[in-house]
Amino acid sequence: MAIITFKSNELKETGQTLSIVAIATQMAIEHSYKILLVSTNFKDQTLENCFWELDRLNKPIITKDGRASVGVDSGIEGLIKVLVSNKTSTEIVKNYTKTVLRDRLDILLSPNTEDYQEYTQTCSNYPEILRMADRYYDLVFVDLSGRMHEKEAQDIIAVSDVIVLNITQRLKIIDDFIELKETDEFYKRKNIMLLLGRYDGHSKYNVKNVTRYMKEKKQLLAIPYNTLYFEACSEGKVIDYFLRLKNIDENDRNHFFISEVTRANESIIYKLQELQMKL
Repeated sequence: MAIITFKSNELKETGQTLSIVAIATQMAIEHSYKILLVSTNFKDQTLENCFWELDRLNKPIITKDGRASVGVDSGIEGLIKVLVSNKTSTEIVKNYTKTVLRDRLDILLSPNTEDYQEYTQTCSNYPEILRMADRYYDLVFVDLSGRMHEKEAQDIIAVSDVIVLNITQRLKIIDDFIELKETDEFYKRKNIMLLLGRYDGHSKYNVKNVTRYMKEKKQLLAIPYNTLYFEACSEGKVIDYFLRLKNIDENDRNHFFISEVTRANESIIYKLQELQMKL
């Protein structure tokens, strides 16, 4: 149905990966969508570690026909081999993912290489794989690595229906984006959404003030920094965190975090519906 790509122009920590994990996970739990979350990182298992401890993560993927797929035959590397052999089907991407929530949330692991040139070659296959995944999954979330070459990154952007641009609450970053929107046609596109990662609601650069300052018509999204969520991500317990807080009380310390993730989800769904109506 749609490919949603999270990206950032910043080299410093924006909270992009933890933001996309929160949004995709809660959407999988709260809605009946079949979701794929794609990690494109290089030598970085931050996304994967949100769902599994390292020893569990390194266990082989069991494909649909019951075979154990390990090493370079797992994840995207295994998919590339299938693409080369032209043995494709509607469910082929599913066969090389790891399941988090059955029929709700799957993960396509990041490339299994420490060689950057090999990583770049692997990345060139993402657009075709994402198009294939889009035919099977309702929503495909892509965590776009800042270490990817510009060409490969732009090819992924080109097949994306929505781009969620992650920024921080630093004034220079906010001003830089305002300038980009005035000079670069890309940032004027209707399918771009802005998200403040690692958000601090007590900052004077809060959502309302930044939205007003940037003269945006719609309120920016925000994923607050939350200690318990951060700890869950480091322990592979993100699913437990969201399930435990499914019916959260408004007085709970996590309520603000959950409410902002919910708002982000609702805004993304609305944006997709809005774009679909304009086709």
